[in-house]
Amino acid sequence: MPDAPPLAERSAGNPLATNVGFELFYLAHRVRLFRALVTVTRDAHAAEEVAQEAFVRVWERWERVQHLEDPVGYLYRTALNGWFQVHRRAARAARRAMAPGRVVDPLETVEERDELARRLLELPARQRTALVLTEYVGLESAEAAQVLGIRPGTVRRLASKARATLRRGHEDGGQTP
Repeated sequence: MPDAPPLAERSAGNPLATNVGFELFYLAHRVRLFRALVTVTRDAHAAEEVAQEAFVRVWERWERVQHLEDPVGYLYRTALNGWFQVHRRAARAARRAMAPGRVVDPLETVEERDELARRLLELPARQRTALVLTEYVGLESAEAAQVLGIRPGTVRRLASKARATLRRGHEDGGQTP
């Protein structure tokens, strides 16, 4: 009786043989993978989930994986990557849940708005108008230029100077020069 061809050759193009090959692979490695994952995760339920997910991923790619030089290594790498991904996702969710959100004080908002209004009034009229038209009203510099009867470049320069003055005043603690 001649020797049977290797499992990979027998399963090429034969879905039933491919399933048998994967089943043998699964039976040969499921216990060791599970034990390794219990050691890594320190949780039998998480280890079981990760192992099942890893085997599903390997099964989905079995036609390619069975021909790899080290399919067992691929299985373990898939399982560990799955665990680390779950762990990273949980850590990110915990950080988001624990991160304090910025609490907005309504009185502080009113005060900031009032301070900005006062500082806008301190700007030269042309700068204030250019800034209000471009930032508050939302006009493009060409549209604001048409409204003011000046060139778009002049509008951009005036708005830029106004922003710089407001920024300097903000950095100086609200004091304008």
